[in-house]
Amino acid sequence: MIGESPTRPAYWATARRTLARRDPVLGAIMRAHPRVALRSRGEAFATLARSIVGQQISVKAAESVWARVLAVAPSMRPEAILKARRNRLARAGLSQRKVEYIRDLADHFVAGTIHAHRWPDMDDEAVIAELVQVRGIGRWTAEMFLIFNLLRPDVLPVDDLGLQRAASLHYRDGERIARAELLALGEQWAPWRSVATWYLWRSLDPVPVEY
Repeated sequence: MIGESPTRPAYWATARRTLARRDPVLGAIMRAHPRVALRSRGEAFATLARSIVGQQISVKAAESVWARVLAVAPSMRPEAILKARRNRLARAGLSQRKVEYIRDLADHFVAGTIHAHRWPDMDDEAVIAELVQVRGIGRWTAEMFLIFNLLRPDVLPVDDLGLQRAASLHYRDGERIARAELLALGEQWAPWRSVATWYLWRSLDPVPVEY
């Protein structure tokens, strides 16, 4: 999740300087947003559960549903979700499919088939491989988790519509940007592609959205 914070990642200042030197477009965007930075909040299970709740609905609707899900399982622990009745989760605003997804996530945590305690020592692709075992979690959701929860510095979510839109606006004068071109842009941002992505998002929406 993101917001104004003195506890920004240790790499943030170095990444800003490096990106501004390499890419004047990003430099201008960063100067326009000097006091916001990425930061992580929350526990892994709750973060992933919230990402499932928010799929394919507006931010405002997701916040409302999430509040009602928390009323059903205030601790937001895997065990609490598994103990909660399916109909109560559905009445909180979850579709039947999302009820299955959030319960599958809880099952994986309880069974130990994904290893949150190991993720800090695992590379990005290994974490993604574990996360996509869970129903309802695809690569995009896993990449958002890497950026917003684990604070990984070098993730480029090329399938993210916001990133595509911002890159089109700033690098192609509004014309559609090809995937290969976006990947090539990312090469010049490495090893700080998460930071570049985050500032491109800010160029579209100055108010950080919580994931």
